[in-house]
Amino acid sequence: MMHALFPIFLWFSQTGVGIFVQKYVWVFPAIEAIHIVALTVLFGAILFVDLQMLGLVKRDTSVAKLARDLGPWTFSSLILICLSGILLFSSEALKLYNSKPFQLKIAMLLTAIVYHFTVHRWVTNSNTGRIGPFWIRFTAIVSLSLWLGVGLAGRAIGFF
Repeated sequence: MMHALFPIFLWFSQTGVGIFVQKYVWVFPAIEAIHIVALTVLFGAILFVDLQMLGLVKRDTSVAKLARDLGPWTFSSLILICLSGILLFSSEALKLYNSKPFQLKIAMLLTAIVYHFTVHRWVTNSNTGRIGPFWIRFTAIVSLSLWLGVGLAGRAIGFF
């Protein structure tokens, strides 16, 4: 499967953006800083909702309202993460081609995004009486696990 993707990795590595990021030593760290700040905002917003779903924080706001209020932060930071991630990827595409942590990060990222905008959203927007406390907590634990996995796999890219 990965062999079929090699032309895509090669193309990214040869784009003007990828070459620009490679050429100027300050560009990669600047983009990476944006990437990490956006990841922190995303994880913070999701963490806050999930902790309330787990009953570890008590607010006078419902989970649904909290998720709705933090939704723009979640969505905009996710967009920023994806855009900055594409720029970072473009500069190292060939290096990342055989990277197991990168493959894991992308698989977990796609899973986390789909999970967040389907199951997680459905549970946070549902009437809590319709869904039992076990499923609410389970949803939060899966969410936290996926997003933590994305961050940890991303961090592992530099080591493997």
